[in-house]
Amino acid sequence: MTASEAATVGAAAGAAAGAAALYADALVWDDHSGFEPSPVADLDQLERWRLAGVDYLSVNVGYDVITWQQTIRSLADFRRRIALRPDRWLLVETVDDVRRAKERGLLGITFDLEGMNALDDDLAMVAFYHRLGVRQMLFAYNRDNSAGGGCHGADVGLTAFGRDVVAEMNRVGMVVDASHCGHRTAMEAFEVSTQPVIFSHSNPWTLTQRGRNIRDEAIRGCAATGGVVGLNGIGHFMDDRDARSESIFRRIDYVVQMVGPAHAGIGLDWPFPVGGEEIDSLLLRHPEFWPPGEGYGSGLYRNAVPEQVPEIAGLMVRAGYPETAVRGVLGENFLRVARQVWPGVAAT
Repeated sequence: MTASEAATVGAAAGAAAGAAALYADALVWDDHSGFEPSPVADLDQLERWRLAGVDYLSVNVGYDVITWQQTIRSLADFRRRIALRPDRWLLVETVDDVRRAKERGLLGITFDLEGMNALDDDLAMVAFYHRLGVRQMLFAYNRDNSAGGGCHGADVGLTAFGRDVVAEMNRVGMVVDASHCGHRTAMEAFEVSTQPVIFSHSNPWTLTQRGRNIRDEAIRGCAATGGVVGLNGIGHFMDDRDARSESIFRRIDYVVQMVGPAHAGIGLDWPFPVGGEEIDSLLLRHPEFWPPGEGYGSGLYRNAVPEQVPEIAGLMVRAGYPETAVRGVLGENFLRVARQVWPGVAAT
């Protein structure tokens, strides 16, 4: 090896070590996991995040595919099982709890709802879920519902009920999430909410033209509210059969170049089978939520895993991102939103 080659290898090793040290010190936040919400879900899989150095995770406890009664059962079950492992996991209530989880080497956990069918058309359910640890909720899971339009629906926009729910979410301290929603619904949410609106797990439509992905106008609208776009790791939404870290980074960089590093984050949406069931089987059983014409159920479903988050951090470092930008994307951006929203309007 020549002196020049040795210097190159040494520089690469030094950069890798620097990226690893930065990752270990940073607050790492995954804004959405794609659990199939069910009392038979293998919650031991949560260790995948903790051992990968992730400090906070928002866990899905319900979506429009299931009934609101099933959602409550899953939420009760998840809370109990997570609380039984204080050596691994921490049920988060406040922003300070997120920092506490990192300091103790625990995975801090809150919950989210994918679609407002979980409310059973009752506005009082917002505060009820909030008291049980739900800290973000989106309007409609792919299909239109009584609150607004889904990304595979008729793009009906926010309903009167949906607007009331936004106001109640702002009041109690629940983050408004526009993932899985129709474009019009998202744009109207930006106008109605007095707090930042996020996309917890959405990718740019311009890079991969799928109905579930979001337009540039929506990315800009989200950023204008002070929100964050969490880029997901689903290969179908990246034209990437293997769901590579490089593909996720490309989408992070797309958002960063468009609206700045303060508005990009990570929401892997990593699922795993429940009771041995494969994801494609679930998609095929519910074509009303996952239209085959959109490519669902193709047998090519792949998803990035928590162990790839350190790789994503390394890609940002190698691309020359400043340390503040890397820390922001890894977690500080979503933490900023939580710090603003979670106390609720009534508490300020």
